Amino acid sequence: QVQLVESGGGLVQPRGSLRLSCGASERLFSILAMSWYRQAPGQERALVATLISGGATMYADSVKGRFTISRDKDKNTVFLQMNSLKPEDTAVYYCNIKGGVLRSEYEYWGQGTQVTVSS
Repeated sequence: QVQLVESGGGLVQPRGSLRLSCGASERLFSILAMSWYRQAPGQERALVATLISGGATMYADSVKGRFTISRDKDKNTVFLQMNSLKPEDTAVYYCNIKGGVLRSEYEYWGQGTQVTVSS
């Protein structure tokens, strides 16, 4: 079973920065999209950023201009650079990787990493 291992969360002051990383335990093929989601207490999990196989990126309006998603293709690792953090960015952040081919699709989730923005 493939596992996604996340790191980089923690406590940061407002206007600070963090970089999240998510690596797969095995090499993945035919990746279609690599994404970061977040879930704040009492809220549903929401999409933060997506990087699709062609290189295009999409961001939630609340993080545009502050967060950047990127990947290391050789290591099947996805990153989320978070700048100008705000208290409302506080949440558990999850990475997600989707891929595969017809009738052999896959989707994996990380275990989550806590990000707390507070002074």
